[in-house]
Amino acid sequence: MQLQDVKPRPGAKKRRKRIGCGESSGHGKTSGKGNKGQMARAGRGIRPGFEGGQMPMHRRLPKKGFNNKAFKDVFEVVNVGELNNAFQDGAIINEAALRDCGLVSRTCDAIKILGTGDLARKLTIQGAQVSATAREKIEKAGGSIAA
Repeated sequence: MQLQDVKPRPGAKKRRKRIGCGESSGHGKTSGKGNKGQMARAGRGIRPGFEGGQMPMHRRLPKKGFNNKAFKDVFEVVNVGELNNAFQDGAIINEAALRDCGLVSRTCDAIKILGTGDLARKLTIQGAQVSATAREKIEKAGGSIAA
């Protein structure tokens, strides 16, 4: 097989429809738009969901229920194993310290410390919620949790 013998696959190259180019183009007279009506006019078409003036489906259906998503509290989660790697022994951990070391970056309503990982440092936690397993690991390592 030579380079000059390479051809595109059958059906890969298709001529474009040349509308409005006379009767001999195969799409003459009405250019494939049919006879009169909204779809034959310039700027034709209707917006999605339009039902010809009838009350559309999205307005006929009842709006019911309540969604609490707008009022939901957003928590930023930090594990004890991450604290062990990011801080030295005797460090005070609050929101500012967590943001400085990059463990918390998003805006959030509260920070919660979870118990995944091992903790071998004595840390003081301030202004964060702490799970039961994390509390146990922090106190076992000699740290404390301030309210």
